[in-house]
Amino acid sequence: MSAPASGTQPLSLSVIIITRNEALNLGDCLVSLAGIASEIVVVDSGSSDDTLAIARAAGAKVIATADWPGFGPQKNVALAAATCAWVLSLDADERLTDALRAEIRAAVQSPSFDAYDMPRLSYFCGKPVRHCGWYPDRIVRLVRRGTARFSDALVHESLIPQGTAGRLTSPLLHYSYRSMDDVRRKIDSYSQAGAQQLHARGKRSSQLQALLHGGWAFLRTYLFKLGVLDGATGYRIACMNMRASYLKYARLLEMRKTD
Repeated sequence: MSAPASGTQPLSLSVIIITRNEALNLGDCLVSLAGIASEIVVVDSGSSDDTLAIARAAGAKVIATADWPGFGPQKNVALAAATCAWVLSLDADERLTDALRAEIRAAVQSPSFDAYDMPRLSYFCGKPVRHCGWYPDRIVRLVRRGTARFSDALVHESLIPQGTAGRLTSPLLHYSYRSMDDVRRKIDSYSQAGAQQLHARGKRSSQLQALLHGGWAFLRTYLFKLGVLDGATGYRIACMNMRASYLKYARLLEMRKTD
């Protein structure tokens, strides 16, 4: 993706990003922001790679902490550090396109709403995913500062606007799973966080429940969410969701055994 012309006037826009060992992703994310953001805020939780150096080289405001309170609370830290009139929340593995930059510029310069959602096109091991419940995957990411906050969820957090919300049409690109190593790592991380959330809410589990949740996740993704239309990619995503759902409830069962 080419960067926009350097003479483009930046907006009163803070872009917030939370990171941990995102050196492989962060540079391309920051390049996609050129010409649009007046401020970039990176909240990092203990990176051991070149993430911080990449952020600082791009002129970002860096907040480094060893603490990890979960995705929602960490993004609220970043949100609180933003100072511009508008805030755009991105993950390090997401990219703006030329078309989306233009829509964001128009929305910030002549706002009709306090928040905007946008479709997100995710890639799985290099393949765009149009089904599986992954697209259009509309998410609120652009908000007027002071009118929204993130949920407190440890994982799968959401940005909750208090005012009116409009819609952008150009997709945000999301390179979430670059390899099967990424898939395995995220299954482990997300299922553990999901189990912790369920445990905190007093939920219980059993081996049968874990199996049923896993099986339903596969059927929902592959059949009811039309993952079958994504071919082999849809099948692999359905298997990933099955594994993650099974592990979440299996780990919840283990947690309950130690209560």
